[in-house]
Amino acid sequence: MVTAYVMVKASTGDVDRLKSEMEAVDGGVESISVVAGDIDYIVKVRVDTPGDVKDIATAIHEMAGIENTQTYIAMD
Repeated sequence: MVTAYVMVKASTGDVDRLKSEMEAVDGGVESISVVAGDIDYIVKVRVDTPGDVKDIATAIHEMAGIENTQTYIAMD
């Protein structure tokens, strides 16, 4: 099992819509936290392979209203 964290910067203030869209991504979004600071969301992902992480991160990155994403795979 692979755990990863996707840091998401939004370009819009529509927090609830974006959170709902990210929750609807199929395949392994475990939780989404709205946070204060340089990023707007931390998305926790638990999937079978690193390729699955890429698929989810790409789906989030391509959403309307997302400015940038950074993905980190946990090592333990």
